[in-house]
Amino acid sequence: MTAPKLAITDSDLSTTAVDAVVVGTIQGPDGPALAGAAEAVNAAFDGGLLDVLTTLGATGKAEEVVAVPTFGKLAAPLVIAVGLGKPTGDDVSEEQVRRASGAAARALTGKKRATSTLSALHLGAAVEGTLLGAYQFTAYKSSAGEAPVVRVDLVAPATGTVKAHRATVKASTAIAEAVAATRDLINTPPNDLYPASFAERATALAQGIDGLEVEVLDEKALRKQGFGGILGVGLGSSRPPRLVRVTYRGPKAGKKVALVGKGITFDTGGISIKPAAGMDEMTSDMSGAAAVVATVVLAAKLKYPLEVTAWAPLAENMPSGTAYRPGDVLTMYGGKTVEVLNTDAEGRLVLSDAIARACEDGPDYLIETSTLTGAQVVSLGKRTAGVMGSDEFRDRVAALGRAVGENAWAMPLPDELRGDIDSRVADLANVAGHRFGGMLVAGIFLREFVADGVPWAHVDIAGPSFHNGAPHGYTTKGGTGVPVRTLAAVLADIAANG
Repeated sequence: MTAPKLAITDSDLSTTAVDAVVVGTIQGPDGPALAGAAEAVNAAFDGGLLDVLTTLGATGKAEEVVAVPTFGKLAAPLVIAVGLGKPTGDDVSEEQVRRASGAAARALTGKKRATSTLSALHLGAAVEGTLLGAYQFTAYKSSAGEAPVVRVDLVAPATGTVKAHRATVKASTAIAEAVAATRDLINTPPNDLYPASFAERATALAQGIDGLEVEVLDEKALRKQGFGGILGVGLGSSRPPRLVRVTYRGPKAGKKVALVGKGITFDTGGISIKPAAGMDEMTSDMSGAAAVVATVVLAAKLKYPLEVTAWAPLAENMPSGTAYRPGDVLTMYGGKTVEVLNTDAEGRLVLSDAIARACEDGPDYLIETSTLTGAQVVSLGKRTAGVMGSDEFRDRVAALGRAVGENAWAMPLPDELRGDIDSRVADLANVAGHRFGGMLVAGIFLREFVADGVPWAHVDIAGPSFHNGAPHGYTTKGGTGVPVRTLAAVLADIAANG
């Protein structure tokens, strides 16, 4: 993607020659109100900017965009007012700023330069929202259309030093770049993104960054080391599976964190084939793998004092004469056996191999994320991830996800469901004999492969990983990059608090 260039500014908004100035509006009890550092802009309108906006129908509701010509009152020809919604208490939240900045970035498409006052409310959120709202994926279009805004100058908050503001911009830009890298991988069509090419792109992302090491296991190495789940799922494809391991060892590394992400580069369902409707979205079934690879690269860029290892088990789930079948028994990494009752429950098979292997390294924490179950969407919808795992760590991950605007909700792993995945012929079956609590049953299955005593969390992003509707806030159509910002927040929290 071509991202806008960002810079901190303290220039006089009334005399700065840009294409547009962005201001925020709040949805108040008595009508809209201006937010942030809009005083200079309002003064140029002789204090009447709000009256003009109200006349044009502005209410301040979230993500509302109202454009006002300045008629020479400012050096900029246009003021773009973006709604922040109703304030939380006496202030607006970071997420409100993030979403408004995303809406503003889309409204600025095609312009060369703009100044945003939203950053005065929360600088980091404005950076993330601007970069992610401007995101475009045009690699496969013969005509890319209008480009994102080239440059956005950000008005700094009234408190804090210039050095601190620059550090915030740098860190928030790195986070947005990690999300964008994840989106790029998700949006790449499966004829170009398959296990081997994914491994190549993961290697390229890590190349040249201090502290990163990459290991790729091909099908021969997987067979030699006993990764029966990854191999079994990949049997039906002409493009063999891979296991990618990306390790970062930070300066004075304290805790050791394992990140595991599902990497099904396309999922037909295998022999238990999916309905045709919506199958095209299964190009996103590697969202978890993309997220963990991008996150470990981010950890290296931000130099977290941690050892972080990302594991991406990669396979293409296809029906063919060589595909695995319902009724097959697979021997997973570590020796447990699984009876396959449904080949469309393939994600838990590749993940189990990777989880078992990751636990051999003795991590202090393990986080796994995957587009695992349709039941997640039924339970929580398209925008809220389900988080399962060790109670305390599960709640910590879910809370941090909500704090950064990636909705996450803690879910239980009821013991009474464990018996539903008992197998007649093997240690486990890969699905239960019913459809009830499917998201929870999948989490219980994964729990069988987590080593005793390792705090862990499973983040089911089947809904939130891919957006097939109109853009909203800083979320564009296609891959969303969820849960990169959650993972980054968890790593930062572990680095700070253990």
